[in-house]
Amino acid sequence: MRLRRQTQGATDQAEMPFLDHLDELRTRLIRALIALLVGLVIGLVAVTQWDVLGIVERPIAELLPGENLNFSSPTTPFVIILKLGFIVGLLAAFPYLAWQAWGFLSPALYESERKFAIPAIASGTILFIAGISMAYFLVLPLGLRILLNFFSEQLNPVIMISEYLNFAVKLILAFGIIFELPVVLVFLSLLGIVTPEGLAKYRRHAIVVMAVVSAFLTPADPYTMLAMMLPMMFLYEISVIMTRVLRRRRQERAAEGASGEGSST
Repeated sequence: MRLRRQTQGATDQAEMPFLDHLDELRTRLIRALIALLVGLVIGLVAVTQWDVLGIVERPIAELLPGENLNFSSPTTPFVIILKLGFIVGLLAAFPYLAWQAWGFLSPALYESERKFAIPAIASGTILFIAGISMAYFLVLPLGLRILLNFFSEQLNPVIMISEYLNFAVKLILAFGIIFELPVVLVFLSLLGIVTPEGLAKYRRHAIVVMAVVSAFLTPADPYTMLAMMLPMMFLYEISVIMTRVLRRRRQERAAEGASGEGSST
């Protein structure tokens, strides 16, 4: 049984045995797993040697009446170390994981399109950092201030470290992943799965999906929901523009190739 490549013009062989695809996928998954394990070790060292927990607590520290967050189980501090170590390790291994994903999917592209590998990974990393930075420095502090101000005269917050960590990490990573939208849509455009016309045509549907995703990933207050939804809409429009530019360049290269073949004959 053979799996035929759908993209015409690929410079590799037109067919690849199905088992070879599985073997390549297994190899890259093993590499990704090893990278995650190495990242976990680096993350655990970072958490135990540097005040990573203090960095995570900083957005809420000034809003609490006490000096520290609370915990109710003796195992909570150890679990927190493992969670923070995994998060730091995931962030450290992110560029390598993106490279492995690109290496598995790139054979379906033209040779000229594979040159986008390094810019795509670099752009994805920058966008991911921009997303988590926006969440950490802007959205999370203001969102916490809004949420903790409800009934502040009648209620005193007793925030558990595990609950706060789950809340903060979920929000921060969600922003980092959401900011990858242009890279994902451009890559799907290179594969021929989406088109600029399709992205423009279904813009309203996409906005509804963005609203649902934002409502699901953020707290109940409208501020954090809009803080996630508006960048998603902006990045979506940027993706439409980028896919149009890339398609125009592909058409120009195809026209140049056709004219070159015509003149040679």
